[in-house]
Amino acid sequence: MKKNSIGLIELGSIAAGFEVCDAMLKAAEVELLLARSICSGKYMVLIRGDVAAVQASVATGCETGDFSIIGTFVIPSVHESIFPALSGINKVETLEALGIIESFSVASLIEAADAAVKAAHVNLLEIRLAMALGGKAFVSLTGSVAAVRSAVEAGAAVVSAKGLLTNKVVIPQPRPELLSEMI
Repeated sequence: MKKNSIGLIELGSIAAGFEVCDAMLKAAEVELLLARSICSGKYMVLIRGDVAAVQASVATGCETGDFSIIGTFVIPSVHESIFPALSGINKVETLEALGIIESFSVASLIEAADAAVKAAHVNLLEIRLAMALGGKAFVSLTGSVAAVRSAVEAGAAVVSAKGLLTNKVVIPQPRPELLSEMI
């Protein structure tokens, strides 16, 4: 089975986060990608595996976390560029048009990044999650102006539907100095 599915639970309690993480890892054969406290006293657990395992793990985590759950998702076939963007290692030689989507939620932002990169031919630069951001998250991406506009609109629609969009921007001809500030 392909392990191209991811699932995330974002919690309002750090203690509950540890408990949920343990329950998720015991529930199914999944790989732990990230489990940590994040700004404003929240906790996140991000896993990877085949779709059935990820769904079972997230369902168990939701039962365990109960009232502490802020947001969750399962993306059955995540775009492969999500993984290096989460690690902050998507490097590009030149910055074309620059797009940024900013969210009040880690969960909604990762869903937005996946929707954006599936909507248009763009390169994800970075997905930054809640550290030194007051609990917010953002994704930056580059490509042609038209592709970046399409990608940003698609991603922003996902976050907007949840009422968590902070901002979205498209910069058609960013100064080259911005690239060194990105990652």
